[in-house]
Amino acid sequence: MRRAVCPGSFDPVTNGHLDIVGRASRLFDEVIVGVLVNQSKSGLFTVEERIDMLREVTASYDNVRVESFRGLLVDFCRAQQASVLIKGLRAVSDFDYELQMAQMNIGLAGVETLFMPTNPLYSFLSSSLVKDVAKWGGDISAHVPDSVREALQSRLGPRP
Repeated sequence: MRRAVCPGSFDPVTNGHLDIVGRASRLFDEVIVGVLVNQSKSGLFTVEERIDMLREVTASYDNVRVESFRGLLVDFCRAQQASVLIKGLRAVSDFDYELQMAQMNIGLAGVETLFMPTNPLYSFLSSSLVKDVAKWGGDISAHVPDSVREALQSRLGPRP
């Protein structure tokens, strides 16, 4: 079975994330969306909330499942019996960082990294930017699924 991991914090999941997950789901028998538990950062949404949102918005993909992990990503990949990581790249600056990670991961555990260029519609999109726009009452409906937009509005409250 060809199995891949698509890792991230997904705080919150965006349409850019979903584009990568959907495209990966056509290439692999199973895609595991790995939600990083980073105890040194406090997210807007808890890990459990992020997992719930991801499960809801990926439910249409029969071969995608969502799990959380902590520690080394390569250890998670080994536990999931996945030998490939899927990483979306928005810009050259993403590549500089991700290449270092990919080289470390192949050296540590033989885990390959497949870079997918982001759909140009989402090349500027990040969870941080979505949260910032939502915080100030901007329209994020083109950038996140409706359920995520509603969760953001509920969490952040009414804005001017």
